Amino acid sequence: MAEITVAVVQMYPVLGKVEENLISMGKFVDKICTEQKVDLIVFPELATTGYELGVRFTEVAERVPGHAVNLLAQRAADYSTHIIFGMVTKEKVESILYNAAVVIGPDGEKLGEYRKIHLPGEERLAFRPGYRLPVFETAFGHIGVLLGWDLAFPEAARSLALDGAELLCVCANWGHAPAQEPNQALVEWQTYVHARALENAFFVAASNRVGEEYSYHFFGDSRIVGPRGETYAFIEEEVQEAYAIATLDLDAVRKTREELQLMQCRMPPAYRALVRRY
Repeated sequence: MAEITVAVVQMYPVLGKVEENLISMGKFVDKICTEQKVDLIVFPELATTGYELGVRFTEVAERVPGHAVNLLAQRAADYSTHIIFGMVTKEKVESILYNAAVVIGPDGEKLGEYRKIHLPGEERLAFRPGYRLPVFETAFGHIGVLLGWDLAFPEAARSLALDGAELLCVCANWGHAPAQEPNQALVEWQTYVHARALENAFFVAASNRVGEEYSYHFFGDSRIVGPRGETYAFIEEEVQEAYAIATLDLDAVRKTREELQLMQCRMPPAYRALVRRY
């Protein structure tokens, strides 16, 4: 039985205040890991900076590894746990920025970086899209990572599942603008999380932030979902900073896929339209 314990963190990043956010993240790691042994902690998208920084993202972007990664890598090593968190990364060319997630292993080493592929309109003004969907190998199994709006594209999650992911970690800034219907955004979030889990028969650990910024209200509702779409743990919507923990048996992924035959009964020749540009 491949049991692991996973925590999803629901936090309120202070816009543009990297040091304050890193201190807050470190306190979450300390609190979670002193209460019980956990194998993985998932933080939200852009956890170190907040969302609506616009051109100021160039001021807070970091190379990987850098200051933020090194600080959280030390926390991961202190407690022998994995940490996944969202941040702004940059290349050698200062103007090339990515909305990214970094995966840190229990020895404090960086396992990799995922760069968000599906960028909504405002993010396209600040970031360059990624183009790879890596699966990260850990001591307990294989994990994939998506960021925010990536969750709305079933092809991304399915690609990770086909490449062996047993657990999908979602770092999100999911919310709504004032003119939008609040309940609609919540329904979309919950539907996408549960659908991605069920249609791929894997676990989903989804961390969503809370709080207000200039144009958005973020409602949280972070949750951990099983391979049949069942809820293992969740944080009530609108609850501010908190975390949820669940113990997962990754062997359930293999068993569920054998029962449902979701991968074996695929018919790729019939799906040619999936790779056609709109």
